[in-house]
Amino acid sequence: MPLDPAPAEPGLTEIPARRGLTRSIGVGGGTLLTLSCVTPASSLFVLVPPLFAQLGTGTALAIALAVLLCVGIAFCYSELGTLVPSAGGEYAMVTTVLNRFAGWITFVLSFVVILVVPPIIAIGVAGYVSAIVPVAPSVAGAIVMLAATGMGLLNLRSNAWLTGIFLTIEIAAVVVVSVLGFSHLSQPASVLVRPGFGGADGLGLVAVVAGLAVALFVVQGFSTAVYLAEEMREPHKTVSRTVFWTLGISALVILVPVVAITLGVGDLGALGGVDLTALVVGWSSSTFGTVVSLGIAAAIVNAVIVMVIQNSRVLFASGRDQAWPEPVNRGLSVVSERSGAPWVATLVVGLSEAVLCFVPVETLSGVTGVAVVALYLAVAVTVLAARRAKHRGPRVWRMPGWPVVPVVVVLALAYVLIEQSALDLGLTAAVLVVSGLYWFGYLRRRADRWLVTVPPEAP
Repeated sequence: MPLDPAPAEPGLTEIPARRGLTRSIGVGGGTLLTLSCVTPASSLFVLVPPLFAQLGTGTALAIALAVLLCVGIAFCYSELGTLVPSAGGEYAMVTTVLNRFAGWITFVLSFVVILVVPPIIAIGVAGYVSAIVPVAPSVAGAIVMLAATGMGLLNLRSNAWLTGIFLTIEIAAVVVVSVLGFSHLSQPASVLVRPGFGGADGLGLVAVVAGLAVALFVVQGFSTAVYLAEEMREPHKTVSRTVFWTLGISALVILVPVVAITLGVGDLGALGGVDLTALVVGWSSSTFGTVVSLGIAAAIVNAVIVMVIQNSRVLFASGRDQAWPEPVNRGLSVVSERSGAPWVATLVVGLSEAVLCFVPVETLSGVTGVAVVALYLAVAVTVLAARRAKHRGPRVWRMPGWPVVPVVVVLALAYVLIEQSALDLGLTAAVLVVSGLYWFGYLRRRADRWLVTVPPEAP
């Protein structure tokens, strides 16, 4: 039966009588897919270098603080993800617990993130295959996006095993970098708590807090578990376990090599423009560096495959939930009889992200950090209202320390948000204003639109 006891409430409904997603994965498969979306190696080799350029030796501290904050965020996701096990993820949670307008704004924030992140990751593959095939970053990114789109059309169980193989390769690359870094120690451990680049004028804690938006971006993939909730067996158990397993493993896989790189680099000033491939070559040999680079490239491909799978489920859910004009809704909610994949939504997501590979990364990366923080903030606020009488049920995971944990998370995220640049905040606000106009001009006046579904737990 649906977890939501009040399906008759305006804006909420039971799943329409059409083919839905298949419950075929457990904690193991869910963790493999979710951990792949955290993309430990691709986060390390694509997203962490800009953070090194911003914070220098404070990078490990920023990531450690982000992981600590993510523990509280994971509590929020686990409770709401078992209350509302929907492929819509955050927007389904917020709509069910709060209201339709708040859910719509949350959907827009999540859609900004899912459209922008995969191209940023995919473009990074060029630097790691250049020793074999020199190719422009935008072209390499587009090729990776198209290949990932093709993989996203396959059965989810097949993708779980495939991404598990890729994940093994990328973990091996991370282990190699960590071992090399720790075997070439050049800096004392005290530099880890002195943000900067080794000069007399270091960076303060405020700079580290400002960098938390990017650090949260680095470790944010654990939330993918809630997008897969409709395809998990016994989601009231599986979702929370997947969230916490993923967060714990990814924290180690990302943080350990960052510490190793910080302590192993010969000149702290070089962290401002660190080339991780060159660093590996310097610690070993050019041949070994090439092997590691190819492993990193495999990790990036793995990450993008999982992101396409995740993102297509969100777009599928928006069509099923009647967010768009009827012809669009019908197309997006089509599920393949053979593979069980939402193939139209997968193509729309994958092809759009391939095009975005040709947009300057700098234009979108700042907005992504702001959107991730705002999305987490929406989830933390929502969980404060999730224990009203109509949301009480025997099959919902409940966090310890409620409501203290979500209150602390809300305050911390609000502070991180106001520390971001005015340009990034302004661009994000502009997107939300446009989405608000769509809501008031189209969705709000139509009772048959934005009907967020709460799927039954049983297959």
